[in-house]
Amino acid sequence: MSALRSFNPATGEELGSVPVTPPERVQAVVAEVAAVQPFWAALPLGDRARYLERAAQVVIDEGDQIRDLIVTEQGRPRNEALSMEVLPSIDALDWIARTGPEVLAAERLPTDQLYLRGRSAAVAFEPLGVVAVLSPWHDPWSVALGQIALALMAGNGVVLKPDSLTPLVGERIARAFTRAGLPDGLLRVIHGPGTDAALVDSEVAKVFDHRSEDDGGGAPALVLADADLEHAVAGILWAAFANAGQSGSGVARVYVMEEVAEEFVDRLVEAARRLRVGNPLEWETEVGPMSSPEQLEHVRELVHEAVAGGAALLCGGPLDGTYFAPAVLTGAAREQIPGPALTLVTVASEDEAVALANELRVARAASVWAGDGTKGELFAAELQAATVWVNDHVPSPVHTRFDLYEYTERRLRVDKRYTIRDPWWHPYDETLGKALRQGAAVLYGRPSIRASALRDGAVPLLKLAIRLFAGAHVRRRRPAHVPTPNNL
Repeated sequence: MSALRSFNPATGEELGSVPVTPPERVQAVVAEVAAVQPFWAALPLGDRARYLERAAQVVIDEGDQIRDLIVTEQGRPRNEALSMEVLPSIDALDWIARTGPEVLAAERLPTDQLYLRGRSAAVAFEPLGVVAVLSPWHDPWSVALGQIALALMAGNGVVLKPDSLTPLVGERIARAFTRAGLPDGLLRVIHGPGTDAALVDSEVAKVFDHRSEDDGGGAPALVLADADLEHAVAGILWAAFANAGQSGSGVARVYVMEEVAEEFVDRLVEAARRLRVGNPLEWETEVGPMSSPEQLEHVRELVHEAVAGGAALLCGGPLDGTYFAPAVLTGAAREQIPGPALTLVTVASEDEAVALANELRVARAASVWAGDGTKGELFAAELQAATVWVNDHVPSPVHTRFDLYEYTERRLRVDKRYTIRDPWWHPYDETLGKALRQGAAVLYGRPSIRASALRDGAVPLLKLAIRLFAGAHVRRRRPAHVPTPNNL
């Protein structure tokens, strides 16, 4: 079996290798996970949560090793690997384990609609089955681990396909869950060319592809005239150049009001020049290498094209090896630059800033920087992004209950409490038709017609009631100690 080799982007040295999965074997892997998944889905929500709690403890116990694996395979500085990968994953596991049982418990529904009266109704959140997680190279640990945890909490099995730049991180994720005691075969990892397409084409219930949301970066930031510039510069600088500008929702373009543009640009350029570029294993390093030579060349070409198109490069550019000093450009670049290159655009009005930001069609994040928080929130509401920050910008996964719902199928469960025939059952006759017609007027008609409807429908309604209640009896309730599926 061939192997996929992993390399340190800072030094070029080989870190290790993983076996390649032949594309024709992918469906068999999915089927093997599917054979295990029903047993996992049958566990109570609280039991699933305990596995995630144990996984969080594994990550805590092995955090230093996990941190340095991310550093050496993906290139993030040590402090960022901790703050933006390891810690968010622990937090996600903890939140999902604590919140998941409550969020995914069956939700009782009011039964005051006609077709639910006399019944017990609930929405059950059931697992999809086997899901695929395709993780990105720029956030290889926290994104994949968070999505796997969501899937497992919801009762699914998972097939993980890490990016080919970070296969060892993908394997370490699976190892963390294995050490937490996850049932063997419930989470599988595949590697190699062609496996992405094979997985998408397989019989998985759903594909969660976090590589296609962006190419690293691309989020806009709006700096309003009343913004605290010291705070805005510090926050945007970090959100733009953390992870060498490769984070999935990092800031790539800033729209700044012309009243404060000159001062903002001067402060930002000065701060960008002070960022320390170097070996990501050194604690003082603030910008590490690009994740691959190909990524570096891509960014270099985009910066060159931007300058050729009229943008001004105020600082930064390619260095030796795979390093790229933080670059700040003014003027419009035609494309978003998925690396340590930040474009600043001066705008004449707030409306112009919002319009230009929305032209980017950002899928994930944006931010507004304003002295007046209420005003910032108003402009945040106009931005077309999944997450909008006000006076902050965090290019890291943030989970909500809606993320858990994405890994479930919602089903309505209705339990009839009495064995009374429904009025619309057979046999059909004129009495049924008149009773239904007049009954609708009595229940839903305007007040002025209800009395006459009741008078005209009294006889057919009485006949129908006698027919329905003949032989009816109350169902015996299930003993409280007998378990029912999905808490229903």
